[in-house]
Amino acid sequence: MPALLHGLVDDAAVFPPGSAALPDALAAHRRHRAAWYADLVGPLLIPASTVAAGELSGLVDPAEGLVIGLIGDTGIGRLPFALSFLAPDGVTARQVEVAVAKRGENPLPGIAELLRLTDELPDVDAVYAELPLTFGLMGALDAVAAARADGVPIAAKFRTGGLAAELFPTPAELAAVICACRDRNLPFKLTAGLHQAVRHLDPETGFTHHGYANVLAATLAAADGAGVRVVAELLTALDPRPLLERANERLDAPRPLWVGFGSCSILEPLTDLIRLGLVNGGHDA
Repeated sequence: MPALLHGLVDDAAVFPPGSAALPDALAAHRRHRAAWYADLVGPLLIPASTVAAGELSGLVDPAEGLVIGLIGDTGIGRLPFALSFLAPDGVTARQVEVAVAKRGENPLPGIAELLRLTDELPDVDAVYAELPLTFGLMGALDAVAAARADGVPIAAKFRTGGLAAELFPTPAELAAVICACRDRNLPFKLTAGLHQAVRHLDPETGFTHHGYANVLAATLAAADGAGVRVVAELLTALDPRPLLERANERLDAPRPLWVGFGSCSILEPLTDLIRLGLVNGGHDA
């Protein structure tokens, strides 16, 4: 697995549209972690509500050392409560992700609340503040970047899809966000909508989805100093060739800025990466 793709895809099997049952998701995640493509796979993402309901109990051997990402669907203030359920099962939350505001709300109060809680999130390597791509975004990025500069392991997270058209940012909007994170040396995650490698129209919904190969190429360009226009052009591209050109130049280097994204399927993005030639397809996926 090329270094550029390490940890690109978090395992979001329990989330829609896959919505796998937790025992099935755990079994599949163990297979992914033992497979030849394991380096592609990030932690299993589990909602805080599921953890707090005790649904992991009895499903995990404490000696297994399971690492998860905790998704704060119960809100910022309930994160420490959910984390308290993990230790007896020997589970570690490597990352915590939570929305700090709804669309149209000022995100700064939510960021402040999340920052006050960071000392109560033991063993967490990264905290992702999900920011709406609306009101107050740049001020929120400034606040997150300032906290990160002070040593807080916080970064940004953005939604790139969903069940409504307004949840899909335009290429220009996403390019501006990528460049804003670049300018602040701020890592970011993405969630939702990244179902295929290349930008495409979903015939069932009529929504045009961003492609994760587009995002990868766009982020590489931004990290090299490209402006919003060039980054947006890469996000808009329907031809994979300029995307592959960018990626192939950097396959052996760690991925800058973009931490990755969650997918309810690991094998679908893996298959796309093999088809595009970014991953050696000589193995049985």
